[in-house]
Parts: sequence; C-alpha cells; structure tokens
Amino acid sequence: MGDVKETVCTNRRKLSKQLQFPLEHWIGAEQIHDTLIRKVTKSDRGKGANSYSNAFEGTDGLYTKEEGILLTLCYADCVPLFFISPEQKMIGAAHAGWKGTVNEIARYMIEAWNNEGVEADNIFVAIGPSICEKCYIVNDYVINFVENILVHTDKKPYNLLGKGQYTLDLPELNKLILMRAGVPQENILMTNLCTSCDDNMFFSHRRDKGKTGRMLSYIGWKETEGEGSRKS
Repeated sequence: MGDVKETVCTNRRKLSKQLQFPLEHWIGAEQIHDTLIRKVTKSDRGKGANSYSNAFEGTDGLYTKEEGILLTLCYADCVPLFFISPEQKMIGAAHAGWKGTVNEIARYMIEAWNNEGVEADNIFVAIGPSICEKCYIVNDYVINFVENILVHTDKKPYNLLGKGQYTLDLPELNKLILMRAGVPQENILMTNLCTSCDDNMFFSHRRDKGKTGRMLSYIGWKETEGEGSRKS
C-alpha cells in the first residue's frame, strides 16, 4: 500500500469532525476477500476505527440495527456495497473483490438480513465506485467461477477479448447476484464511476500496480436528540 499510517489517522480524524461522527464510534474490518459478515452493536464501537490491529479479523461485511455506529470499509478497485432497510432501520456494508463477489458475499448479506426478519424486497442497495469492465481483465480461472453462479442467466457480465482473456463487469455481477437473492432491480442503485479510469478521483490497485492508497467508505445512523435519527 502507498498510504502513510500517520496521514491515514489524521485524515480519519478530519473526516470524523466533518461528519460530526466521533471516531470512537467507527467500526472497521480486516477485509481478506472472503464472505464473513458480522452483526455489530454499540459495544463494538472503536474496533478498527483507526487501526487494523483491533479491527474485526477475517471480516468483509458488517451490519447493524443500532444507531450511533459508523460502518467503515476500505477499497481500491473492489466493489463497495451499501445496504439499507429504512423501515427496519438496518444498515450494512460489504467489500466485494472478485473472490468475495463470486463467493456471493452480496447474497450472504441478504440472507443474514432475512434471518433478522428483513425481506429482500425491503432492502435497498447502492453499488459504489469500483473498477469498470473495460479496465478489469481476468482469465479463465476467474470466469469459471462466474459461470458457475450464473448458470441460468442469459446475459453474462463478461466478454471474451482473446484466448483466456475476458473483461469482467464486477458491479453488474454483484447486481445480478443481488437480484437472484430477491432484491428488486429498482432497489439497486449503481454508479458509473470507475476507480481506474477516473484517476484524478480514486486510488486503483490495478492501475497503480499495487502501490496505492485506499478509499474509505462508510454508512451509519447518527444519534440525534429530540429529532430521531438520520443516516450518514
């Protein structure tokens, strides 16, 4: 990574003040490109807020039903997924690189919420900036995983470039997985921004050949006195 730890800590403190969301109320995860999702509560606040040393180990997804918690995850080409059910006051975030995507971390989040009594058609999902299809070239090994989870899907989110080389649309693949999990298409919002193309806005692991920083994504419910709560 190209980040300087002291700079990262300073930037997080600055963002905390801008958001008016105390840093000690943030929660972060180790993120290992897997599918483990954790439900968190106020008792977990501060874990991973400013250091990986005390973040949730081996975790790539977080969700909560409690206010006063900011769920945070970091990215540099992988797909940020944000989940919300306004009716049930549930929020969540997931980190979906190609491994997490083909192992269906998006579906696991929906299933976790189903187990909490939240139906898929009451879940809204935003798919944030990630590497776009034209910038993301993969091989047969990756595409085999994609084909295995989209056996009954006619339109595939990849195109053959040449022998063993494909472009892969990771955001679209996550959208298809969400829809198969029961989330209505109209409940899914997807940006067209690319972390690789838009080099003046984003870090990109692939574009910068592995030596780059990370973007922080976040979602949370603020605690407000006398006014109820509001989303951040």
